[in-house]
Amino acid sequence: MAATLTVLAVGGLIAASVLMVLHDRGVQQRQRQAGEYMAAARQGVVTLMSLNFNTVDDDVKRILDNSTGEFKKDFEKQAGDFVKLAKESKAVTEATATFAAIDSMTDHDATVLVAANTKVSNSGGAVDEPRNWRLAVKVVREGDRVKMSSVEFVP
Repeated sequence: MAATLTVLAVGGLIAASVLMVLHDRGVQQRQRQAGEYMAAARQGVVTLMSLNFNTVDDDVKRILDNSTGEFKKDFEKQAGDFVKLAKESKAVTEATATFAAIDSMTDHDATVLVAANTKVSNSGGAVDEPRNWRLAVKVVREGDRVKMSSVEFVP
C-alpha cells in the first residue's frame, strides 16, 4: 500500500513538473512573439514618420517594403502626392518611438500601441519643431517577416 502511494505521488510530481515546463515554454514563446511584434511596430512607425525630402523616394520604398494589406495599397495610391509634397515643402522629419505595448495578440498578428516623437523642419518655417504622436499599429506575420497592415493615429 505504501509503495503504491509512493509511486502515485512520484508520478503526480513528474506529471506536474512536465506541465510546468510546457507552460513555461509557452509563456517564453509568447514573450518572444510579443517582443518581435513590438519591435516591428516601433520600427514601422519610425520608418513611416522619418522622412527627408532628399531621400523621400527611398523612404517611401522602405515604408512599402515594411507594409502589407490595405495599408500598403492605400499608401501606394498616395505615394506620388506624398513624395511631391515632401519635396515641395523641403520636409525633414526625424522620428523616435519612445514606447510600445501589446494591445492584443494572436500567433499571426498583433495590435501594438506606440508612442512616438518627431522633430520637423520644412520650408514653412518649422525648425526641429517637436511633435508627439500616439498610434495603434496592426502588424501581421507575412512569411518570416512582420509588417504593418494598419496604422491609426490615436487622440
